[in-house]
Amino acid sequence: MKQSEKELFALKTEVGEMWKLVLSQLQKSKQCFLTGDLELAKDIIKREKDVDSFELKVDYNTENYIALYSPVAVDLRLALSLIKISTMLERIGDHAVGIARHVRDDDCNAINPQLVEDLKIEKVFDVLITMLSDSFVTLESENTSTTTRILAKDKEVNKCYRDSLDILTSHLEMHVDEIRCGLKVLLLIRKLERIGDQCSNIIEEIVFYVDAKVLKHGGKKK
Repeated sequence: MKQSEKELFALKTEVGEMWKLVLSQLQKSKQCFLTGDLELAKDIIKREKDVDSFELKVDYNTENYIALYSPVAVDLRLALSLIKISTMLERIGDHAVGIARHVRDDDCNAINPQLVEDLKIEKVFDVLITMLSDSFVTLESENTSTTTRILAKDKEVNKCYRDSLDILTSHLEMHVDEIRCGLKVLLLIRKLERIGDQCSNIIEEIVFYVDAKVLKHGGKKK
């Protein structure tokens, strides 16, 4: 294996490690939200620095790789995609930390369980975890056959977000004392919707790397 190939493999491995950490952060944020586990929330917040460090390291190493080896074609596409993916992973990590801070604040944790069920928050978490996990498998296998299925899951998340506006409005009309917490819940659901967007962006970058196709903005093959 050439040195340039070793460097590129190391970069891909590094992003894989970051991916696993962010996936763990997302899984923990689901658990701490549903259970109100303050210690778990603190752990998620503490590990934010690890995610940030991964992003900085991937950026630095990828820029060095491009400068040293002037890659072209598929190698260049992979390098560019890894930089973008690491940025998106960092943003997902930020949203997971935001959810953990919601729990840590401990001022709105007694959310009506029926409201949580009506908003389908647990389902949304599960969909997002699946999207992030399946996207990682797609990158590792370099098989984009599941792309459409993964992107379709984001539509489920978007629908839950849109439905949440009416559900929360109806609930708060009958429980005006919960308005502050209701607004915080809406912000939390918005974070989940943004995670779905980032997962979609990630799979689009993988398709760009593997198939040389641009999916975002209705783009065509380059």
